[in-house]
Amino acid sequence: MRRFVPALAGLVCAVAAWAAPAAAYEIDPLTRQPLDQPLSVTVRSAAPAAAAATTATDPLDASVPKLSPIPRETVAYSSPYSAGTIVVSTSERRLYYVLGNGQALRYGVGVGRPGFTWNGVQTISMKREWPDWRPPAQMIRRRPDLPRYMKGGPENPLGARAMYLGGSLYRIHGSNEPETIGTAVSSGCIRMTNDDVMDLYTRAKVGTKVIVQR
Repeated sequence: MRRFVPALAGLVCAVAAWAAPAAAYEIDPLTRQPLDQPLSVTVRSAAPAAAAATTATDPLDASVPKLSPIPRETVAYSSPYSAGTIVVSTSERRLYYVLGNGQALRYGVGVGRPGFTWNGVQTISMKREWPDWRPPAQMIRRRPDLPRYMKGGPENPLGARAMYLGGSLYRIHGSNEPETIGTAVSSGCIRMTNDDVMDLYTRAKVGTKVIVQR
């Protein structure tokens, strides 16, 4: 399976970056200051066999790694939050789905890299299975080799599921790069493996409160 250039999934959320030449630096969407290093991306080219696995009922393509290096597990979790709340600890690089009775389901996640970290309270405003991806115009100007549109499927950097956080640029979404789980490489989105995001998707509803902590 052919690859285009270096690492992508984090750039999916870089909608606020300035248009610039390929060597230019990314801009922090919160401070509007240039970051130290340019953000680069990879796009997996869609193979004919993978194109069929793009509907909500299709299984993940066998060629796409699915397992997280950080297995999800039920853990003791004391918090003031009610059952059904999602709490993301960016310092731990973990997401907690509160079960109640002093327990939570814990997942490994990828979080924003330096300059793209954030915290606050959002709600899930929309959910999508196998979401499509349309790179913003400024990204296309900087990276003309990127596709203008990518249909949802195993090759799409948004992965199997996406949960959009209010009216922000951020979302909780899957990834076709499970090796990045537990790292800080995204542009602010919360990244999960496809297996984990599919599991969370069945639990979280539109309107679910999401608390992001540093």
